Amino acid sequence: MTEPLVLIRNAGAVRTLSLNRPAALNSFTSGLHAELMAALEAAANDGGVRCVVLTGEGRAFCAGQDLADPSVAPDPAPGAAPKDLGHVISAYYAPLVARLRSMPVPVVAAVNGVAAGAGANLALCCDLVLAGRSASFIQAFSKIGLVPDTGGTWLLPRLVGPARALGIALLGDKLPAEEAARIGLIWQCVDDAALAEAAAALASKLAGMPTRALVATRQAMAAAQGMDLGTALAEEARIQRDLGNAGDYREGVEAFRAKRAPVFRDR
Repeated sequence: MTEPLVLIRNAGAVRTLSLNRPAALNSFTSGLHAELMAALEAAANDGGVRCVVLTGEGRAFCAGQDLADPSVAPDPAPGAAPKDLGHVISAYYAPLVARLRSMPVPVVAAVNGVAAGAGANLALCCDLVLAGRSASFIQAFSKIGLVPDTGGTWLLPRLVGPARALGIALLGDKLPAEEAARIGLIWQCVDDAALAEAAAALASKLAGMPTRALVATRQAMAAAQGMDLGTALAEEARIQRDLGNAGDYREGVEAFRAKRAPVFRDR
């Protein structure tokens, strides 16, 4: 029986998806893309899932694209046509980013080792990124004559500002997890031995919070980057009107007044 390329584990309302090509540092192939997309779709459509954790098996989170995969490996034959990397982005990476950014639940990345190229930006597409102290982030694209993809050109300037983003992208140097946390690229750096427990605790906390409001916060902050203040204020009013009519708002207020823990159910 073939080993699955994405391992799926459930703990209460938290679903953990673990990339499972450890011998290849969990680098992407068309098969891994297909299994990860299917796993994300299944989590999105399962009403019992209220938070997703994305991590990797073995000593890496994800080393990016597997350059030996037939979809991207240059054909050594004289005169062979070059591979259409734009098609690879459009067919695989763009849908993956879109799925992650539109998940109806929060997504936590637990980065357990190197996150390079598309693997780095895969992590940064998640809502909150935790990394072990020995982990690192590498925008490796410039080393092989490419630009950051998997949302990198959009994500990096928004996370760390244009000057740092351009330096990280142009130089392609290894960025240790502690430095990534210091400059605001990721949420938190923890000791390696504490990573799994910290990710599980964070995911459990998020799973107990008002899911619709958390997802709306992600969407509103992303949208506001392209708005002026007046437009953002109007969008906030629209979102609050919607959330104010939902059950979680009523539950939150009732729990606050009764001095009890709320039980949120909306998704």
